[in-house]
Amino acid sequence: MQALLFDRFGGTDVLRWDTIADPVPGPGQVLVRTQAVGLNFADVYRRNGTYHLSGAAPWILGYEGAGVVVSPGSPYPQGSRVGFADMPFANAELVAVDVDKLIPLPDDISAEMAAAVLLQGLTAQYLVTDSSAPQPGQVALVHAAAGGVGLLLVQMLRARGVLVIGVASSDAKRDAARRAGADMVMGYDDLVERVQDATEGAGVHVTYDSVGRTLGDSLAATRTGGTVVFYGMAGGDPDPVDPRLLMDRSLTLTGGDLWNVLVSAQVRRQRAAELFALIRKGSLVPTIAGTFALRDGGKAHAFLESRGAIGKVVMVG
Repeated sequence: MQALLFDRFGGTDVLRWDTIADPVPGPGQVLVRTQAVGLNFADVYRRNGTYHLSGAAPWILGYEGAGVVVSPGSPYPQGSRVGFADMPFANAELVAVDVDKLIPLPDDISAEMAAAVLLQGLTAQYLVTDSSAPQPGQVALVHAAAGGVGLLLVQMLRARGVLVIGVASSDAKRDAARRAGADMVMGYDDLVERVQDATEGAGVHVTYDSVGRTLGDSLAATRTGGTVVFYGMAGGDPDPVDPRLLMDRSLTLTGGDLWNVLVSAQVRRQRAAELFALIRKGSLVPTIAGTFALRDGGKAHAFLESRGAIGKVVMVG
C-alpha cells in the first residue's frame, strides 16, 4: 500500500508518499480502506518530535479517519462505511482498526465529513455535557473559538441556549467565531477586564480553556461559584494554581479528556449518533478549512501550521 511516511523528526519536508507493507489485522481488528483522514496538531507534534513515538522508523501519522471495511469476519460486512477517532497509522491507504473503535456512518454523513468532525466533535460534545453542563441564559467563555473544537463548541453551546463570548487571536478568526454563533467576540488583550465589562462585573458561568497559558485569566474571568474546564495546552503549560483561590471564590477547576469518556464501543457509537443528529438538524455545521490529497500531506501540514486554517484540515485518498 501507499502511505505518508517519515524517517526522522523535522519540518514538512520529512514527509514522503511511499510504498510500505499492508497492515495485518490482529485479533478483534478489521482492515479499513481510508477515504478521508483528519489532520490534527498532535500529528504535527509527533512529526517534529515534540510528542513521543514508539517503534522504529518509518513512522505513519494519523489517528482519525473514515473509509470502508475491506476484510471479512467482523460485525461489519465488507463494504460497510465506518469512521474512527483514535486509531494510529491512519495516514495510509489501509488501516487496521479495532472493531470496538469503529463508528458506523449513516448515508448522509460523508467520509470527509466524518474525518472532519469525529475527534473534535466528540470532544466538544463531552465538554458541554460531562465536564460542565451550562444552562440556557448562562454565559460561557470559549478560548480559541475559531479552532477545530472551538467552532463546534460555540455552536453546541448556542444550541443549548447559552450565551457565548468567543476569544480568538485575529480578526478573521473572530469573524469565524461570530458566524458560528458567538454573541460577542474579543481578542486576548485585556481579556479579563473586557469580560468583566461585558458581564457587568459578574464574570461568566463557565470558561472552556484549551490554550493553557491563559488559565489564570480564565479563573479571573469566571464568576464566584463558576467552573473552568481545562482541556488543552495549545499555547503552553499553565502556571500553577493556588487551591486557596478555588476555595475563596468557590470555583471549580476541572480537566477534560475524551478518552476518559469513550469508555466502551456502545458509548462511542451512541455519542457519535447524537453528533450526527446535530449535523442532520443543522444545529452543527462543521467547517472544513482545506482539503488536500493524502499524498500531498506536507502541504496540509504546512497549512495547519500557518495558523491560518479556520476549521478542520482534511486529507483524502
